[in-house]
Amino acid sequence: MTNDRTIIFEDISQIVNPNGSSAVVLVCEHATHFIPDVFHSLSLSAQDCKSHVAWDPGAAEVSNRLSQLFDAVLVQGVVSRLVYDCNRPPSASSAMPERSEVIDIPGNHGLSIVDKAARVQKYYEPFRTCLADVILKTDNPIIVTIHSFTPTYNGKKRDVEIGILHDSDTRLANALLRSAADHMACIVQRNVPYGPEHGVTHTLIEHAIPAGHLNVMFEIRNDLITTQDQQHAMAKKITGWLVDACRQIDAKGTVQCVV
Repeated sequence: MTNDRTIIFEDISQIVNPNGSSAVVLVCEHATHFIPDVFHSLSLSAQDCKSHVAWDPGAAEVSNRLSQLFDAVLVQGVVSRLVYDCNRPPSASSAMPERSEVIDIPGNHGLSIVDKAARVQKYYEPFRTCLADVILKTDNPIIVTIHSFTPTYNGKKRDVEIGILHDSDTRLANALLRSAADHMACIVQRNVPYGPEHGVTHTLIEHAIPAGHLNVMFEIRNDLITTQDQQHAMAKKITGWLVDACRQIDAKGTVQCVV
């Protein structure tokens, strides 16, 4: 244990605020660009290892602040998504991608069945089990995943600033979108820049939808959360927005801010 808010399990997954009291369960699958030494940086340059293809810049900081504001448990992945993307099932080619945007990933080329299975067991299964256990211990859990995206992708500028993503369960996403203008002075869109067709809703499908838990995925353009002030301001806005959305669904209010 590193402090009274954080537990790290073998550098695989991380629980922040394990004794949090909120119904909200926060998830940040792409919290870090850390690549264990055994992978020799996947034969990537130092610049590529720290680029947006390796992680979601700013997402961990926003998630940690949300954890404080809600007194919520946060489960974070602590290896780069290039080693294993914890928001993908083992069957997905993007779980251990050979290429991401314009960057080739030599260390993921030609992986054998044994190689892939080893990464699944080492990185995905502990994360999946950790998150499942947290959800099981939470009364009426509301699953909220936090991601960031790059302003320019494959040379094309993205105007959207916050994406509200969902799969088949639209309840929380609909409520957020209805009240977006009351909380966010920016461009908010549904299932943009990604949607279910891109395979990005695995965590929601795996951990929320079968049990009927409210769920949503936030995608925040990463130029909006580069500094600590921006990250804390974004978390504060999202907190009020989520509280409002949950009250739309349940008139009694299912979550509240504690800070």
